[in-house]
Amino acid sequence: MTRDTLERNQIPLYFVVVLLAAGFGLLAPSFAHHLGTLITPAIAVLMYAMFLQIPFLDLRQSLTNKRFLSALLFANFILIPLLVWALTQGLAGRPALLVGALLVLLTPCIDYVVVFTHIGKGDSRLMLAATPVLLLLQLALLPIYLGVMLGAQSGVVVEVQPFIEAFLWLVVLPMVLAVLTASVARRSSLVSAWNGGWAWIPVPAMALVLFVVIGSQITSVVRDINLLLPVIPVYVGFLLLAPLMGALASRLFALPAVTARAVTFSASTRNSLVVLPLALALPEDVRGLAATAVILQTLVELVGELIYVRLIPKWVWPAGR
Repeated sequence: MTRDTLERNQIPLYFVVVLLAAGFGLLAPSFAHHLGTLITPAIAVLMYAMFLQIPFLDLRQSLTNKRFLSALLFANFILIPLLVWALTQGLAGRPALLVGALLVLLTPCIDYVVVFTHIGKGDSRLMLAATPVLLLLQLALLPIYLGVMLGAQSGVVVEVQPFIEAFLWLVVLPMVLAVLTASVARRSSLVSAWNGGWAWIPVPAMALVLFVVIGSQITSVVRDINLLLPVIPVYVGFLLLAPLMGALASRLFALPAVTARAVTFSASTRNSLVVLPLALALPEDVRGLAATAVILQTLVELVGELIYVRLIPKWVWPAGR
């Protein structure tokens, strides 16, 4: 099996892993609960492997197509936050669900969105080149969005110290290590080989994270399903309306079909596994339900992506346009 084959087939793999994890968690909850201790190291490995694949050192490349970048940023950081704000108004009295939904819906995906874009006949190379900009901007803007949308609840729901610690250890540190690795790899054949070996890791690492997260948390999802019901319409609404935000931005900037599809996929695909450690760093009274809300969005999104890869190239931007 080649790495390209592995990446092309990662979505069916994730669905199998999700089903196995859910079955294991429900049939052996006492054993599955111990998987929770693996969540943090598994996410750290995933983040490092994923960041190694992002061309941070070629950041200038992502700035060359100004129309694409403008549409991408307009969709993800203006239209989508407005949509998320409107969709989450009904969660104002449920702080755990609100912060979980905001964390996951305000952050555009930087990993498997490239694969979905490729399958959906979009410009995946341009999407990959833009991932450093997307990541850096969402990390800078997320605290601002949370402060505005949580309002008076922000100081209660998000305690700064554990949130920053999780952010530093599980996002910043792996990113810095990945950038240093990539820099040294340009001058060292040994580190270059190390880098090449890690290119195989993102898909298995994401499968591992899905297994340990869902396996350890599925009983919480089932137990709290009544508490989670208010956030389900939010996720379904996002599933239906987010592609329209990407389409609108692409129309405004007059993008061609393959580029427009990339913007549409980016607007519709969220960064659930990156923000999960941030959800797990929330205060204890909201942590469990907020993290479960993030996981639930992952499950909804994976189903949605199977629809997107068929409908976006066929209906949103027909071939030849």
